[in-house]
Order: sequence, then C-alpha cells, then structure tokens
Amino acid sequence: MLKAENLNVYYGKIHALKDVSFEVHEGEIVALIGANGAGKSTTLKTISGILHSKTGKIEFMGEDISHIESYKLLPKGLAHVPEGRRIFLQMTVEENLEMGGYINKRVTDEDLENVYSRFPRLKERRSQIAGTLSGGEQQMLAMSRALMSHPKLLMLDEPSMGLAPILVEQIFDIIRELHEAGSTILLVEQNAEMALQIAGRAYVLESGRITLTGTGHELMESDSIKKAYLGG
Repeated sequence: MLKAENLNVYYGKIHALKDVSFEVHEGEIVALIGANGAGKSTTLKTISGILHSKTGKIEFMGEDISHIESYKLLPKGLAHVPEGRRIFLQMTVEENLEMGGYINKRVTDEDLENVYSRFPRLKERRSQIAGTLSGGEQQMLAMSRALMSHPKLLMLDEPSMGLAPILVEQIFDIIRELHEAGSTILLVEQNAEMALQIAGRAYVLESGRITLTGTGHELMESDSIKKAYLGG
C-alpha cells in the first residue's frame, strides 16, 4: 500500500532523515518507534507532503506521490492525524467531523453515526465546543475526524502523548478495534511498549536512520529494545 525509498529530509543544514526506507502492506499496523528527535514525525510529514525528500520516492497504492501537494493526498485515501491533535478548537465536535468529511460531496447521517458508534463519548458531546473537551476526547475527535474521509491508510502521530495511563489504554484499544474492522494504520509512537503490543511489524528510528526492523513480538524480545525503550 505504501512504499518509501531512500528518503533524505533536511531542516536547513540539519539532516533529519537519512536514507529511510520502509513499507506498509494493506491490513497491517506498522509502528515507527524511537526517542524524541529520532525523525518519526518528520517521516509522517514527508509521507503526507508537508515536507519533501531530496532523494528517493514515495509510492501510495502504486502511484508516485513524492511531489504531490499535501491537500491532494486526502482524496487519494491518505489521512494524517498530526501530533498535538490540531482540532478546530472553536468549532463543535460535529462541525469538526463535518470538516473531516469535506472531500465527500456531502456528509451523511450515516457517516456521522458510523463514527459515533465507535466513539460514543463524542456523540454525547456532539454540540460541545471542541476546545472544552478533555485531552483524551480531543484525541478521539482528531482520529474520528480523519475517519470521516474513509481513508485507505490512517497515519497516527503520537496518539498517546500527554494522556493519563488509563486514557492511553483506551486510545490503543480504539486503534486495535479500527484495525480489526479493516483499517490499515501507520503508527508513530514514543510509547514503544504499547506500540509493539499491537503492531504487526515495526521499525526503529535512531538519529534519522532505521536501525532495526521486525515483528512487534520480535522487537519486544530484543535485548537492545528492552534496554533502550522498555526499561529492561
């Protein structure tokens, strides 16, 4: 579904991604894990056209999207839930969801009910101003807004950031449920243990390079991963 080859991304003179290559197959959860500053968010921004690689290419559903403007990727089925959620704080929950479905000719009641069935808490707060939601509710809203576009690939950037442990578990339960319902997910997550528990495959980023790859289970059992990320 997604194939990135030889990505090299710079912030000025800073070489943020160094020959990064990876792929995501349909129906998978693939995790990118690593410390702060490793290049995880930069990778997602490059895939979604916010940043551009000096080399290589990105293919999505067999099409080269390396030089396609970011706003043209959502209609192709690529949805990005950014770090920090970036919901519309002054709009209601339902208005946020309607914005998520803007690529459709019209947002139907069925679209809204499909989201509300997965996120019943949002249905209870459908008329509430989004900026007054809790952190966990805002994350649910950001994810559900992305789902309104019926994406082929859902990219999640640090969905657990800043949440209490019980809410982190809820968010990961939702990610697992979305996957079981057929969603393909590329997950960037600093909480390596939670990410590896649900990922079919994972890549480890260190200082802009992919240094290790394997199944979630294989990386959970890796001594170097236990030492670096799991406190083992």
